[in-house]
This record gives sequence, structure tokens and C-alpha cells, in this order.
Amino acid sequence: MIIYGKQVVLYVLDKHPDLIEEVMFSKELEPKLFKRFAKLDKQIIKLDNKKAQSMARGGNHQGFFLRLNDFQTTGLKEIKNSKFVVVLDGLTDVGNIGAICRTAYSLGVDAIIASNVKQLNYEGIARTSSGALFDMPFCQTQNVLDVVNELKQNNFTLMGASMDGENLKEFKNENEKTALFLGSEGFGLSNKVVKKLDNKVSIEMSNSFDSLNVSVAGGILIYNLMK
Repeated sequence: MIIYGKQVVLYVLDKHPDLIEEVMFSKELEPKLFKRFAKLDKQIIKLDNKKAQSMARGGNHQGFFLRLNDFQTTGLKEIKNSKFVVVLDGLTDVGNIGAICRTAYSLGVDAIIASNVKQLNYEGIARTSSGALFDMPFCQTQNVLDVVNELKQNNFTLMGASMDGENLKEFKNENEKTALFLGSEGFGLSNKVVKKLDNKVSIEMSNSFDSLNVSVAGGILIYNLMK
């Protein structure tokens, strides 16, 4: 797994140095910073600009790269004792997933479950989450109904956003264990999930507009439901 970009690379260096297998740069580092990487006792490689651009696939790498251990997801059963989890129903966009990870970790969510997807770009999610992906349990499973059933069996109340839901401003979440479902960028929550929800809430708009970006809506919902 390769990540790039100064912010996420320095975050991993500070918080998760045990994940680092190899250090790569395409620019000269100030001596103090170089010494910090040298203390890892890992191979340090100088990249030319062409190689760096190729590895970043045209992204803004800022000259910083790390090769990490393969990302390890968390099993669904390991999340059963959580109090508040976020379930992503069919989300694939790394920018949105990364933003949700950052918000979820910042606000104290216990775990994230990515469902209804076959494969995710964890390198991209690690970058767009600024490293928050490494700080909380992250589960991936293809069958969303397996997630629903597992959470129901462990006494979670299932919640999701819907235009016909109760106004979020007036809703009081008094549930001991909550699972918040967020739908995909283009289609929203799948019908099979909507049918299983215990509560639906809506975000009231002050101006006439179709919808919010899923990561923005997720942040509003998480903040209010966890209060």
C-alpha cells in the first residue's frame, strides 16, 4: 500500500510509524525531518520526478511517499459492542469516504462499515481521510443485509436520512446503540435498507435545493445524533 502527500505521510510518521515499510522522497528534506524518518531504520529511496508522478498518477504528492503494510479491515462481529457506527451503503468515491472517516473519527464514532461494495481504494481513502482511516475500525462487506441482520441481533437501532423522515432538529436520539446508514452518491440508500430502518430523519433546508453532498450530510447527522 502506497500513500503520498505531505500531510498524510507526516501523520502516519507521528501516529502509526509501525505501519511504515519503506520511505520515498522526490525532494530534499530539511535535516530534522530526515532524521525522524532515518530513526525508523527503514529503507529510504530518492525518486526522480518522473517516477514520483507515475506513482502518484498525477496527484499532488508534494514529494512525500510511504509504502505501508497492507491495510487490515475489521471483522463485522468485532464491531458488535460499539455504541455508534456508520454504515456506508454502496459508497465508492474515495473523497467522500475519506471525508466521512475524518468526521467520524473526530466526533467519536466507534466504527465504519462499508457495505454493498466489492472493492475499495484504501490508498485513496487513507490519503483523503488525512490518515484517519488508520485510527478506527473499518469493516468491508459486500452484502448489506448481512450488516443489517448482524446489527439488529446486537440491539442496534438502524437510522438513515430520508426526505419523509422526522426533522433532525426535533429528533432526540435516545437509543443506546445506533447505526447510521448513508447512501451512495448517485442513488442514496438502497430500498432493501430503507425497509429495515427503525428511524428516518431529514435535514431541513433553509433554501430550495435538491440535496447535500453525502459527506456533508453525514457530518450533520453524526454530530446531531451523537449529542
